[in-house]
Amino acid sequence: MRKAGWLSLLVALVLPFMALAQDYNPDAVLTFATNADPTLNPWTPGAVIESNLINTILFDQLTRYSPEDLSPVAGLATSWEAADDAMSWTFQLREGVKWSDGEAFDAEDVAFTFNDVVLVDELGAQSATQFSQVESVEIVDPLTVRFVLNSPFSALPYYLAAFSGMLPEHVLGGEENPLTVASFNKQNPVSTGPYKVAEFVPGSYVRLVPNENYWGEAPKLAGIVFRIIPDANTQVAQLLAGQLDLVTRLNPNLLAGVEQAPNLDVLRQSQNLYYWVVLNQQDERFTDARVRQALLMALDRPAMIDAILKGYGTVATGPIAPLLGAIYSSDVAQYPYDPEGAKALLAEAGWTPGADGIMEKEGQRLEISMPTGQFGELVPATLLVQQYWEAIGVKANVDVIEWNAYIQQVVVKRDYEGTLAWWSQPPTPDVTPYYSCEAVSTGNNIPNYCSEELDAIMTEGRRALTPEDQAEVYGRMQAYLADELPYLYLWYPDIISVKNSKLMGFADINASTAFQFAADWYVAP
Repeated sequence: MRKAGWLSLLVALVLPFMALAQDYNPDAVLTFATNADPTLNPWTPGAVIESNLINTILFDQLTRYSPEDLSPVAGLATSWEAADDAMSWTFQLREGVKWSDGEAFDAEDVAFTFNDVVLVDELGAQSATQFSQVESVEIVDPLTVRFVLNSPFSALPYYLAAFSGMLPEHVLGGEENPLTVASFNKQNPVSTGPYKVAEFVPGSYVRLVPNENYWGEAPKLAGIVFRIIPDANTQVAQLLAGQLDLVTRLNPNLLAGVEQAPNLDVLRQSQNLYYWVVLNQQDERFTDARVRQALLMALDRPAMIDAILKGYGTVATGPIAPLLGAIYSSDVAQYPYDPEGAKALLAEAGWTPGADGIMEKEGQRLEISMPTGQFGELVPATLLVQQYWEAIGVKANVDVIEWNAYIQQVVVKRDYEGTLAWWSQPPTPDVTPYYSCEAVSTGNNIPNYCSEELDAIMTEGRRALTPEDQAEVYGRMQAYLADELPYLYLWYPDIISVKNSKLMGFADINASTAFQFAADWYVAP
């Protein structure tokens, strides 16, 4: 072949690769924010919002959420099937997956994660009650596992996609408590995701680099840095200054300057999420549903949504958000703002004003200790609740504390009388981990509410496999919860995230789904 012919062939071969290289910047490093020091283990108690998104990048899950409709799709598992009797699920694992240290991932790791960590009660794994229906995980062969159930669990594939990353048996298997290994949680965890930890400086940042052993297509970024920035105003200032590429769960009150920035995209996202006030049911003052109903009736929730969310939200009626379509029901008890009606309901429950105007009953006062964490809208929302309750003779003593301390005090130790926070749940109507008697005190049932009637309805829901059956069962559940109010339902917020316009491949349905597909992110040249 003549020289010109070779050159033509060379150009034909090289040009497609040059074009591909120009589609993104391979040297780009993204910088994100998190509100506190993360714990790099998805199952460690108290590892929540400051840790979840980082752990989603690091620790692959068996399933992920589809960016189109939030249905479960393949992750570390490529397929799954329920048994005919609905008492087990079998998952086929992906071939060729390696941990970031080069060791092979297989069924041993799945069995270890559940049998030796999640299902061991004394370890108190974060969100372990989500899997209370799992009896054990059996190894069928190196790439097949069977989840054996103690009762039907139709939502299992959904919950396996909800911050349920796999842990390495070869690293943590010999540890007395796999959830408290500092060298793993706070330094250099071994993981299967597209990025791995290169450096963790407590109080400053976590730096991720591409995982050369990742099972999927090689990630398109040179790295991701999570800066630890507790203050939301500081996050926004750094976003506007170009020092951050993404802020998730932005307070709508901080949107004014951001919306005008030409280099930033504002994402208004959906999520099965609701804000609530809870009253500790281990305190006898709050066990009468009329008291809970009165305290909700005393809150002007539309005004709170306008003041706190700038209208980016709707009044909540229960734990199932409108995102779930036909399963969501608004045909339940409603509690419009009515302070006089709230006072009358308290009087019916035996509470009358004392000498200083605070409601009293049999020597007890409706004076409520309310710790609140320094995150997002929690503090201003709690202060508004304090004002509304004061108008009906209920005193709330608000204590603002650092986020990690709040999680330990309220979520882990249950040391509170009342508090305001939120739940972000998988896109399924199965809310058992947040409401069941089994989840009282140590699980995600923060108010410590227990009802055998509610447990029976939720168990029925876990057996319901058709949309029609689910709509009927969960309609009854929503009606029950609206009457009983184990949580005082506040609002379903629109989740606001802001990203650099050059960040591409970021699924905008919600942040947790976007982070499950971090390998697809790239920066436009």
